[in-house]
Amino acid sequence: MTDPSTSSGTDTRPAPASTSERNPWPALWALVIGFFMILVDTTIVSVANPAIKAALDPNTNNLDNVVWVTSAYLLAYAVPLLITGRLGDRFGPKRIYLIGLAIFTLASLGCGLSGSLEMLIVFRAVQGLGASLMTPQTMAVITRTFPANRRGAAMGLWGATSGVAMLVGPLAGGLLVDGFGWEWIFFINLPVGVVGFVLAWILVPNLEQHEHRFDILGVFLSAIGLFLIVFGLQEGEKFDWAPWVWAMIVGGVVVMAVFIWQQAKTKSEPLVPLGLFRDRNFSIANIGISTVGFTVTAMSLPMMFFYQLARGLTPTESALLLIPMAVLAGVLAPFAGRLLDRFDPRLLLVPGLLLTTIALFWYAALMNPDTPIWMFLLPSALMGIGQSGMWGPLATTATRNLEPRQAGAGSGIYNTTRTIGSVLGSAAIAAFMQSRLEANLPGAGDAGGDFGSGQLPEFVVAGFSSAMAQSMLLPASVLLIGVVAVLFMQRPAHLLKR
Repeated sequence: MTDPSTSSGTDTRPAPASTSERNPWPALWALVIGFFMILVDTTIVSVANPAIKAALDPNTNNLDNVVWVTSAYLLAYAVPLLITGRLGDRFGPKRIYLIGLAIFTLASLGCGLSGSLEMLIVFRAVQGLGASLMTPQTMAVITRTFPANRRGAAMGLWGATSGVAMLVGPLAGGLLVDGFGWEWIFFINLPVGVVGFVLAWILVPNLEQHEHRFDILGVFLSAIGLFLIVFGLQEGEKFDWAPWVWAMIVGGVVVMAVFIWQQAKTKSEPLVPLGLFRDRNFSIANIGISTVGFTVTAMSLPMMFFYQLARGLTPTESALLLIPMAVLAGVLAPFAGRLLDRFDPRLLLVPGLLLTTIALFWYAALMNPDTPIWMFLLPSALMGIGQSGMWGPLATTATRNLEPRQAGAGSGIYNTTRTIGSVLGSAAIAAFMQSRLEANLPGAGDAGGDFGSGQLPEFVVAGFSSAMAQSMLLPASVLLIGVVAVLFMQRPAHLLKR
């Protein structure tokens, strides 16, 4: 409970007292539907990228253009997250969540109706804005309605949602792309969005609101800095890493440094309350989730291009290879969440991140034209076990010590670092894949290889496979940073009291 003087008092329903007496699980399940849709949409698009390229960008062999379908979404998702978390504190997480869900659902309709790659990229950016309004509210509601000693189970469900989405997204994407066309990966969001909106309207309580000032300068600086860095990374290979590209990247880093300095000097309410980072576990969890965001986004692109273009699998067949990962992550994540309420988070996080890293190196070793397809099920299973100890434990550790007034800000920061990791992963893997293609297949485009049609000539398959395998080493190496980081976490306070 916070000081009543901090509340705007505009809610008509009784809040925190009443919410502490009611069962918080129905509200969480309602919010999980929207969160699930966001995650499914990301994984669906990764499977559909080759089909989207063939339909909307068939005349180039450059992969950077179609990757913007993912990067535009992630960039529009990441930039507003810092302020959308505060909006939830100020106007209530339920209200902001519903607005975001409406935007996301309508933008999905626009994506499906897009007749050009540029139009699709624009509507994907609008989708990202809707997702940025929704995501911090799910974690804020968990933080504000579940006591600290029961939060692990709730975050276990949050983590299990990621695992199930990893199964449903690629499978649904493969079936929809093969059966109806890539447009239907977006049309499917319409009924899900309507159902999620109705359930959230009925089941999610109106929580106490807290007065906040909004740091507009901070929003501007963070937006400019992120855009300069991401655009420079993603388009660098296309423009042969010209001096102006490096100037954009360096400029973005400088702007982000100015942003951090401005946040430290802000006297009222900074966009990023740097005091939250005095909690070691909050700081390390943010480092960990940024490496996870980078890795999960980056690994899917070379993997799906390898399956579909080098091995000739359909989107559905490619998705079936992810079943062990998704099933094991979805089944084991709730158990990991319950264990987290009783054990040091490092006991789950270190093995989880390490197993996921090993699985990525294993994938890289297997990605050649002669590997039997069934063997890709093995690293998929290992990754599922690892990911069950990754998503929920990181989120729980980050938010366990947050005060209710800072729930939105903390959730916004956490989701921002995750999404920034995803944005950088999408941009970096695009540049890395292109550079590996140039190294392994110099002049392949002139020789007749078409990376957009789904039909690779036999003489380029080996070089293309090597390029995709080498690309997998980038996310694997980045995730190792997360493994090292979580070793420095502290035992949670509620366990020290035992």
